[in-house]
Amino acid sequence: MHELDLHHIFELGMILIMLAAGITAIAKKFKQPYPIALVIVGTIIGLVNIPVLEPLKQFITEGEVFNFVIITLFLPALLGEAALKLPYTHLLENKKPIIALAFGGTFLSFLIIGFSSHYLLNLSIPAAFVFAALMSATDPVSVLSIFKSVGVKKRLATVIEGESLFNDGLAVVLFNISAFYLLSYIDQGWVGAGLGAWEFVKVISLGLIIGGSLGFAFSLLTKYFDDYPLEIIFSIILFYGSFLLAESVHASGVIAVVVASLIFGNYGSKIGMSPTTKLNINNFWDVAALLANSLVFLMVGLEITRIDLTDRWGMIGLALLIVLIGRSIAVYTSLSIVRNFPANWKHVLNWGGLKGSLSIALVLSLPRDFTGREDILILAFSVVLFSLVFQGLTIKPLIKKLGVISTRKGSDDYERYLAQLYRYQASKDELYNVKSKLYIPHPVYKELLATYDAHIENIQKDLNQLFKEHPELKENQMAALKKHILYVEHEAISRLEKEDIISAEIRTAVQETITNELVKLEEK
Repeated sequence: MHELDLHHIFELGMILIMLAAGITAIAKKFKQPYPIALVIVGTIIGLVNIPVLEPLKQFITEGEVFNFVIITLFLPALLGEAALKLPYTHLLENKKPIIALAFGGTFLSFLIIGFSSHYLLNLSIPAAFVFAALMSATDPVSVLSIFKSVGVKKRLATVIEGESLFNDGLAVVLFNISAFYLLSYIDQGWVGAGLGAWEFVKVISLGLIIGGSLGFAFSLLTKYFDDYPLEIIFSIILFYGSFLLAESVHASGVIAVVVASLIFGNYGSKIGMSPTTKLNINNFWDVAALLANSLVFLMVGLEITRIDLTDRWGMIGLALLIVLIGRSIAVYTSLSIVRNFPANWKHVLNWGGLKGSLSIALVLSLPRDFTGREDILILAFSVVLFSLVFQGLTIKPLIKKLGVISTRKGSDDYERYLAQLYRYQASKDELYNVKSKLYIPHPVYKELLATYDAHIENIQKDLNQLFKEHPELKENQMAALKKHILYVEHEAISRLEKEDIISAEIRTAVQETITNELVKLEEK
């Protein structure tokens, strides 16, 4: 009987994968955001009686199954994949808006939605702040897929992805505190406030320590192997191991896996991974993330149909208003302290703070006897559906209207020429490397080298012509190069101080001049 159950579960899983893959393929073919298509189709399947799919719907909509699949099975993979490919330098360049949104924005949103839900929706204090924690978590998958399709500036994509990676961790911690400890902390007054703050710091700090330690250890491990299948296995163990270990000691599993993956993807790839390994690890997690996201959003659509919204429309409408206003205040207030952050980007970040699968998985994990559970369930599911469908479908027109698209005239040609130049120069470098080891005779080397030199010369001519036709392209490249050089100068001055060649005062004065030049470049 047990074997039959497992066989049946496997069959249901394969049906789910085939459905998700089919919908994703069609959405990608028509260049539409696949997460939104999956949610809509999942909702339709959930509402319509299709006898063949009834066993699948019953299996997926069991709260325990959904919660396990989303939080334990898919969340570490999705967080790990996103952090793995996020360059540390990009995070550093955008640290101010990311920290402002992930910490300041999340707390502000949590407080505004929590108090508003208590006074306006008549939810109990724990229920109101549980709902607030759920609504403070953002899911960037849909938005980022739209960003890629319309060519949004990379810095904006980095900010929204960086915010989500860290605010998910904070939202989970706030959810657990609100659901299980808040009342006892309130009863203890100021002592309780101190205990709550300590619990928050402890959970986050332990997550940072566990993630940092494992990320560093696995990065060192890659130095001793040049075997990409094995190193892919290392990455799987790292993502799931850091998450599960942190959760087992009541730390933040989300923070642990994000930190571990960031270190592994930046430090580990630098000290221990060959280009082949990097390519294969990234390809593996691209496939894993696409599969996980496809299943997650289809399951969200199926799960949403379980909720009976009858006679709750007024409450749902007010909750939507509270969440949207809370997000707006949080975004604009937290980013007001960040200099030179474009107003258009703030509008996109505000409307692009979609809610997703994590919110639903967390609300389903609430104990069945939790006071106000059904109300929170209805509100959370309604806001997630509105967010993914309505906000998800309108973010693309908003992006185009606000003009935050990075594509410029001639940029496609420029990127194509640049890719070809890089390709032929890499070929020349490899030719020299092979010849230096005496693997090929000189006449063969010389003939191939002449071929690549001719290719490069032709492309340089095409580039010069392109710059004449589109002088703004050359200006943009000059600005990017100047920015890169200024960062190098900044780092060089820091090294001089570390080596006791210059004083801290001189270092500060020179770096301030460099920073001012960088700000001027950003303003252009």
